[in-house]
Amino acid sequence: MKRTMCYGKEAVWVYRTYAKPLTEVRAIPESPFTGRGNILFGMNVKVAVEGEAFLPSFKEGDNTLVVATDSMKNFILKHAGDYEGATQEGFLEFVGRRFLETYPQMTGVTISGEQIPFDELPVPEKDGFKPSPLVFRYSLNEQPCASIDVKRTDDGIETTDHLSSLKGLKLIKVRGSSFFGYVKDEYTTLPESYDRPLFIFLNMEWRYNDLEAARGNLAEGYVAAEQVRDIAYTVFHEANSPSIQNLIYRIGQRILSRFPQLLEVRFESNNRTWETILDEIPASTDGKVFTEPRPPFGFQRFSMTREDLEQAEDSGQ
Repeated sequence: MKRTMCYGKEAVWVYRTYAKPLTEVRAIPESPFTGRGNILFGMNVKVAVEGEAFLPSFKEGDNTLVVATDSMKNFILKHAGDYEGATQEGFLEFVGRRFLETYPQMTGVTISGEQIPFDELPVPEKDGFKPSPLVFRYSLNEQPCASIDVKRTDDGIETTDHLSSLKGLKLIKVRGSSFFGYVKDEYTTLPESYDRPLFIFLNMEWRYNDLEAARGNLAEGYVAAEQVRDIAYTVFHEANSPSIQNLIYRIGQRILSRFPQLLEVRFESNNRTWETILDEIPASTDGKVFTEPRPPFGFQRFSMTREDLEQAEDSGQ
């Protein structure tokens, strides 16, 4: 059994102004997003380092080769000013490689980040409203995230794994979802629903065929979390889904068909559909009253690869 041995720093909040703009993001039908100015480039970073050289610090309290986690924090912040790219994935890989180049006692680095969205705000000008280049709104909505693994090998420093993601997306569809036809037995109390509001919490992850795309260096291009988000709610809008399972499958199909540079996409969804209090309101044709659901909550996990997309295309789905 391989020993678990690592240490590191988390909650390293990095705010960089006037980073390289993210440009030339390929337009897709489901999204108006084609890039961002990166006037504010912020993220919450976590780093963990590995190496057999650190075993004496655990066994004997010998800190001779230990890099203090406070130094790790300063290392990340300093290199935020050196990074010349435009993507979170590129920054994390850049810093991970710099750790291994600087500290030979480290054999592996896992570094992840939660990007902090800063929303543009419209301000009045002569020709109408335009985004302010100075004032932004700190967003508490869904967050683009990424994780990078960098290892020291016989061939040098290599990036061995990567994952991009969008965490905390919350979507409510007031009509056009159903759930019926499931197993009925002595344990069943849930009534069938043919048109219900559906409230889901959704995390999505994706992996590239080639990490160069995540760095923004390939013609096929970077897959922006904003576009993945827009695909998710567009499919939710279009589909009369018979289940959350079918909904995330359709979202996965659309993501893989729009982005041939992706190898796979993963989902974790959580059903937070509201409880109905009033099924009819006399003064309203369609109005109803709901409240928050009580736990426990249902969840779904699912992953798709290009093979799933090809099989669906062959079957005409």
